[in-house]
Amino acid sequence: MTRSDDVPPPDAATAHAWTALGGDPALLERVTYRAVSGGLHARLPVAELARATVGVCSLAAAELGARRSGGAVPAVRVDEGAVATAFISERHLRIDGRKPTNFAPLSGFWRAADGWVRTHANYPHHRARLLTALGLPAHSGPDDLAAALAERPARAIQETVYAAGGLAVAVAEPGESEIPLGGLPLIETRRVGDAAPRRLGEAPRPANGDLPAGGTWPVSAGPASARPASGGLPTSEASPASGGLTTSGALPATGALPARGALPVNDGLPANDGLPASATLPASDMLPASGVRVLDLTRVIAGPVASRTLALLGADVLRIDSPRLPEDPDAHADTGFGKRSAALDLAAPEDRRTFEALLADADVVVTGYRPGALDRYGLGADALLERRPGLIVAQLCAWGWSGSWAGRRGFDSLVQAATGIAATEADADGHPGVLPAQALDHGTGYLLAAAVLRALTERHDTGGGHHLRLSLAGTASWLTHGIAPATPVGGPAHDPALWLAETASGLGALRHARSPIATPDDSPDGSLGDSPDGPLDWARPPGRLGADAPRWL
Repeated sequence: MTRSDDVPPPDAATAHAWTALGGDPALLERVTYRAVSGGLHARLPVAELARATVGVCSLAAAELGARRSGGAVPAVRVDEGAVATAFISERHLRIDGRKPTNFAPLSGFWRAADGWVRTHANYPHHRARLLTALGLPAHSGPDDLAAALAERPARAIQETVYAAGGLAVAVAEPGESEIPLGGLPLIETRRVGDAAPRRLGEAPRPANGDLPAGGTWPVSAGPASARPASGGLPTSEASPASGGLTTSGALPATGALPARGALPVNDGLPANDGLPASATLPASDMLPASGVRVLDLTRVIAGPVASRTLALLGADVLRIDSPRLPEDPDAHADTGFGKRSAALDLAAPEDRRTFEALLADADVVVTGYRPGALDRYGLGADALLERRPGLIVAQLCAWGWSGSWAGRRGFDSLVQAATGIAATEADADGHPGVLPAQALDHGTGYLLAAAVLRALTERHDTGGGHHLRLSLAGTASWLTHGIAPATPVGGPAHDPALWLAETASGLGALRHARSPIATPDDSPDGSLGDSPDGPLDWARPPGRLGADAPRWL
């Protein structure tokens, strides 16, 4: 039975996303939602997108867990309060009480001679290229940038900065985007080869008996207010389209990663080794993705959210970064839960051999770079699948996988501006607005994780390799053209505190958002009970970027 504050399944956005993932429509009745009021308010249906992406990811996890246990797919219920909290996880993050900076001073909206532009200058090299493109000295500040941009047309700024390797886009009016939104799929999937079905093994049983009916996995005891704080503290690049795909439906960087041989110790964790004793959870062996090995070649938010979710569900996720490419450690503090992080220079022969050894035992490779950027390393999807039959290659980019914009750098904020979202959310005075969350990043991240989980299920059943492609622009198209606002359903006021936790780590004491992924309902009478299903906990906190050994556990 359902409660009055549940959204009756299947809601349209969830059904659309699940169909795009190739899921069995009969399973949609297994997903329900617990409504809250005031979570992700916007003119566009952001709340509907957010809950649908988490809903299908939760269902895909339940499906894989059931397949491995031999049971029926259990019901899952997603709490919209958990979703709203997780979709702004980077804003909730505190590191020893410090609030990270999400956007640098030269990142934002600026008046142009004939409209508005949006810049992204969070990384030092992007800041330098922006200023160079505009003929400004390196010490220039916001006032200098504003004066230079006000004199130029928006599209001229966009193309001048792009030509210099920087990031700026003209703010497009709805329906006037240069991006062909109507032709962008939400998800592209392709089965590759005839590799035999690869079973991950029957999900191990707990020592005290069989799994509960429905093949459920362990959960915590509800929202954060009802349980002790964790740790006891008081406190965009891949190969171009190759055919055969099925289409469906930031922070200031602080320097490069450490070089190999000079890795810092992850305080509180065994340096460059496995899990600390405190993070060894016997129950993790029962998680849906237990035993899955994931090579994570993603950065910033969307890709890391996907791999963070796979780690939550039991996967051994190893993030690989170049020691020569700067990344913000604060971003990793938000998205690095459950993972390990190693630094490898793929242009160095020794590091390349290490990477190939990791690839030989990987189940999944997730990339988050522009189309074609990894091809020179032999890491395009076709090359990977040829070397590793049965591999799942999941790729993410900003602007879509074909067309004149496909090769451009991009971030959520820029995609919002270029696709008409910023204009739709504009203030009364015409100043461009933003979504209440970096919803393209987070939503695409959960869809990417869901696509990997469904591919694992399909590989378990029928074998083959799988090639998956998503983009921020594809998610933007879905938001602006494919989701109808749902009928409001009454619920309690959204309280983020219910979905925050505090965890000790080598980076300091972290206050962070808990995962919104719903765990199966195993109440004896099939009811949903008086509180939402509790979220899972990650097996380990984030450590320092690049500080783990490049090896599988």
